[in-house]
Amino acid sequence: MAQIILSFFIISLTIFGFSGTVESRSRARMYLQAQCQQTIYFDLCVRTLLPYTTKKELPSPRRLAQITLTTCLVKARFTKVYVGMIAKQYNKTKNPGEYQALEDCLNQISYGVNQITQSVKELQQMDTDVEEKFVWHESNIKSWVSAALTDTTTCMDGLLGDTLGYKVKSMIKARFLNVKQLASNSLGMFNRFTTRHRASRAIRNP
Repeated sequence: MAQIILSFFIISLTIFGFSGTVESRSRARMYLQAQCQQTIYFDLCVRTLLPYTTKKELPSPRRLAQITLTTCLVKARFTKVYVGMIAKQYNKTKNPGEYQALEDCLNQISYGVNQITQSVKELQQMDTDVEEKFVWHESNIKSWVSAALTDTTTCMDGLLGDTLGYKVKSMIKARFLNVKQLASNSLGMFNRFTTRHRASRAIRNP
């Protein structure tokens, strides 16, 4: 009898614990769905942010912008390494067309990595700088992320007419597309953060 009661107790704890976890994830997802409404790649936005959101901690708009930017930077760095590895497999003399296309993509993703890195640092600086510099930081971040978006699109367009194998082109395009989507969502989440920040300032200083 005691074993039956103990087993029932353990099962009950498991069920209630699972129920609490489901409720927590559901609340987090609902919160993120509201936050990601204005992004172009809505599902990707929610998936990117969900691991960082719990029942006890619902990240602020600023924190969400930071997470999306940092995630984009990580993906951009991996893409840079991948394209560099592929470029080494092509000989500049024997395959000039393929080599040039890959070199162009490598340059574009390198620019993108630099621009997103600057954006991440600039967003961190917004926390410690005076309010009067908010607009200046905002302008810099928007310019850099927008430029990174352009860089990824340029590479994808440049691969349309080259003679690289289908598999290689597909792999490169998939990685650049992912960076492009993350950069787009980063810009959307950053815009949401700045809008909320201004609204909060207006309430505090009518």
